[in-house]
Amino acid sequence: MKIGVLTSSRADYGIYLPLLDKLKVDNFFQLEIIAFGTHLSKTHGFTLSNIESHGYNIIHEISSLENDDSQKGISISYGNTVLKFADFWQDNTFDLVFCLGDRFEMSAAVQASIPYGVQLAHIHGGETTLGAIDNVYRHQITLASKLHFVSTINYKKKVEELTGTSEGIYDVGALSLDNIGSFKPINKSSFLETFHIENESYALVTFHPETIKVESNRVYVKHMIVALTTLSETLTIVVTMPNADTLGSVYREQLHQLKFQIPKRIVLVENFGKANYFSAMYYAKIMIGNTSSGIIEAASFKKYVINVGARQKGRAHGTNVFDVDFDSTEIVEKTKQVLNLPDFGEENMYYKRATADSILKTVKQHG
Repeated sequence: MKIGVLTSSRADYGIYLPLLDKLKVDNFFQLEIIAFGTHLSKTHGFTLSNIESHGYNIIHEISSLENDDSQKGISISYGNTVLKFADFWQDNTFDLVFCLGDRFEMSAAVQASIPYGVQLAHIHGGETTLGAIDNVYRHQITLASKLHFVSTINYKKKVEELTGTSEGIYDVGALSLDNIGSFKPINKSSFLETFHIENESYALVTFHPETIKVESNRVYVKHMIVALTTLSETLTIVVTMPNADTLGSVYREQLHQLKFQIPKRIVLVENFGKANYFSAMYYAKIMIGNTSSGIIEAASFKKYVINVGARQKGRAHGTNVFDVDFDSTEIVEKTKQVLNLPDFGEENMYYKRATADSILKTVKQHG
């Protein structure tokens, strides 16, 4: 069975890894990676090299992003991606193609596939993020897909509502958490040395732009910088850099400026890779920002999360997550309060055993 896997960023590739590891060694499948989006962007760490290091037989490379994250630039990148994939789907056929999440590049690749009748399997459909245009892209991808692998029962119900059927929809849990019980972090001293992090308490920080009220980001980024400056007095700030979203460069510029101003307290990381990122969560004192990993993955590492703004609004989360507005005072005060809480001990609502195996079993049944 010939399988294609669409991956457009470091984020979705890290989520895919448990599934890719099994696809690669199962003789029932012929696996081909379709790499595009920020994987081919030097600004975002050229993470194609990370994919290449994993030894896949076939990796397709499709470059389509503009070096412009304005609203117009994102729209042009979307159009470029559709055009590039019009050629790709014309020249390449698969029995099934996996797509994941809600990025605009992923949506563009999927939309281009519709006239070709490409059979799609969507991972992480049915979720809601009211502060991001990704919400629209995610539902577009859902409507174009044949199989759906969702992370909770409520998201299964949402996909049923969107598609008008209960067929082909499976609640398998969050793929990134597959085998999380056997996860062992990288040796702490080696990890800290590799990323030049001091051996002291640190906050793991990820801020992406909100893409509904775009111009508000110019205000939000100021609150982010004030909050991180204040928190850096007691915590090292370890930042994973923003994705290629509208006005993401505004956040990048301010983070680099903050690093310049207080270099010993700020660590900027373009791309951890999954093992290092999970290790970063494991050793972190707290997580701060507006990334989905704080919602979906942090509970498995028993970490509290300060979830800022509306980007993840509507996505179900556990009691380890504390929602605050994009306000520097509120971010700082809530962080200080949470740091004094007892250790978090609840289970992760997104975890189910053997997620990757469940997906492959279902694909074989439909194949």
